[in-house]
Amino acid sequence: MERTLVLVKPDAVKRGLSGEIIARLEKSGLKLVALKMMHADIVLASKHYAVHKERPFFNDLIKSIISAPIVAAIFEGNDAVKRARDVMGTTNPANAEKGTIRGDLGLSIEANSVHGSDALETAIFESSLYFAECEVVEYDRE
Repeated sequence: MERTLVLVKPDAVKRGLSGEIIARLEKSGLKLVALKMMHADIVLASKHYAVHKERPFFNDLIKSIISAPIVAAIFEGNDAVKRARDVMGTTNPANAEKGTIRGDLGLSIEANSVHGSDALETAIFESSLYFAECEVVEYDRE
């Protein structure tokens, strides 16, 4: 059973879309096992986006994620990383299919509403940035 991190980004939080995004992921069959609303600070954001440190858009990523609250969540399920990314759609909303989160709710490549881990190893690392293991809840979904 895999777990993956999903962040409802500031642009979507400010538009009141957190519940809809979480609901779409749950409706896909993924189980919500951790959830919190928070302000990411520059230290957390820098750790999260460290892989992009040498890229020209790094500072824009940091500015965006710390601009307003985010909602951090961990979802669990078979192939959770891939399934969550399928529900989210491609990174650029202009290229995302209708019916996906980004295709329906994303405004631009910068304001694309949601972040999802891109691989299992990334999901483990990113989840540990936002949640202690004691914050992840075990339960049977009906």
